[in-house]
Amino acid sequence: MANTEAALKEAMTTIEGTVGVALVDYTSGMALGTAGGTKDLDLTVAAAGNTDVVRAKVRTMELLGLNEDIEDILITLDSQYHLIRLLKGRGSNGLFLYLALDKKRANLAMARHQLKKIENELEV
Repeated sequence: MANTEAALKEAMTTIEGTVGVALVDYTSGMALGTAGGTKDLDLTVAAAGNTDVVRAKVRTMELLGLNEDIEDILITLDSQYHLIRLLKGRGSNGLFLYLALDKKRANLAMARHQLKKIENELEV
């Protein structure tokens, strides 16, 4: 089992094209840990903003009566992919991993696969 710091470091080093990664509590909007980022990508601001995305999607699913789990949410920009993976399992309710990828260097399918692996090893 990996702790937060180790999991974020693993994402930065093993997921091709990663620009930044954060573990976020969507009940508070706070980043519990971050790695990477750029002058144009402030991960604490991204964490808070993406909290609104997650809350809106969870609320919409409730209104629709969809009894499903959200696996991940993908936001595609001109030059980046932003991947939000809601964590499941003991002690991880209300948390998500946020991953920003450079579109030119990333393999989205592989990034999703590796992020799921990191989630399974993460101990919060």
